[in-house]
Amino acid sequence: MEDDIDPLALEIVDDLSEDLSSKSGTWENENLAQVKYKVLRGHREAINSCQFCSNDALILTGSSDQTSALWDVNTGEKLQKFDGHDNVISQCHMNSDTTTFISGSWDKTCKLWDVETGQTLWSGRHHGIVTCCQISHSGKLVAAGSDLENALTIWDKASGEVVKKVKDHHKSTLSSLKFSPNDDRICTTSMDGSTKMWDLHSQRVTVQVGGHINVISSCCFDREERNLCTGSWDKCLQIWDISCGTYRTQGPTTLCKGHEGCISSCVFSNDGGMLASGSYDCTVVVWDMETLSSKLTLKGHEDWVTGVDFSQDSKTVLSCSKDKTLRVWNVSESDTIPVVLESKRSMGLRIVKCKECGKPFSISQLDDSSGLHMCVFCRLQASRNIPSFKDDNLMEPPR
Repeated sequence: MEDDIDPLALEIVDDLSEDLSSKSGTWENENLAQVKYKVLRGHREAINSCQFCSNDALILTGSSDQTSALWDVNTGEKLQKFDGHDNVISQCHMNSDTTTFISGSWDKTCKLWDVETGQTLWSGRHHGIVTCCQISHSGKLVAAGSDLENALTIWDKASGEVVKKVKDHHKSTLSSLKFSPNDDRICTTSMDGSTKMWDLHSQRVTVQVGGHINVISSCCFDREERNLCTGSWDKCLQIWDISCGTYRTQGPTTLCKGHEGCISSCVFSNDGGMLASGSYDCTVVVWDMETLSSKLTLKGHEDWVTGVDFSQDSKTVLSCSKDKTLRVWNVSESDTIPVVLESKRSMGLRIVKCKECGKPFSISQLDDSSGLHMCVFCRLQASRNIPSFKDDNLMEPPR
């Protein structure tokens, strides 16, 4: 029956969840929940890693079938398969230099691949399985984490030589890592429930935080490096203000009540307005970072969601799953979905700051704040061409 399904068919999310229709209050199954998606099939086993690349024209995946692959986003066709690992591939990553990518595997190796030839340029070995890996934004370094020695290993990408190996970086297996947008730090999370920042200049840990009450499975920076998000098996996400350091006194902002299962992955949208998280409850949740609330719940995967990503224009969410499929979700018009509007309406008002006088004012959750930079008094003043008076003394405008 699976061969009869068009892998690129655009459908409505609620149409695919008949088995959930008995649950009341789950808007995903209502006719108003109109989020379109594509399904891509081609791996024989679970897909553990997915990423938009080449300006969103391609998708890079890594699978438990011991292969990685490049896909055409528009056609859904698998363009190239890379075969060379002897065990499960835990993660693949490609940076803006689309000629190469890195893959990490349970066979205890990281491999750098030449995209054009499909050949391995070099292979770096760990003592334990490689659980996570990434290429720096500059393309100069490769970092990977592993179990057994709980080590963080950093390679020179060009030569494949080890630059730094930090044994016992955590007390347990490293679960994820990310280079900061400025490439000056590497954030790592672990099954020991901690998050650490390794400073590449001072060669030491400069920040360590806890917060979660279970395994921390994922982390991500926003583009401006203002916030760090961590996702955990405790079913929560935590947002850490790392630019001002307010987390030191106020702690993180916690996002809960979005998933019913452990969180496996998280990623900020490029514009910073949204956050996507994948979970073992088989769903993807899109969070609104302005209201710090769940915006959409995307259902359709039949097994654990293992990875998520945003397109550069923030209009598309990518997810991969143990069900051997990729899903490309079109969230570009999510703000016009009736149920999202209803959710905003129920939230009432929110506070924004006037860019003219600096005073706070309230607007409806339904209003687009991008066009509301000034409070009503400043807007009236501007429309009447009346000069503003910032003196605290009471003054009458000229007549």
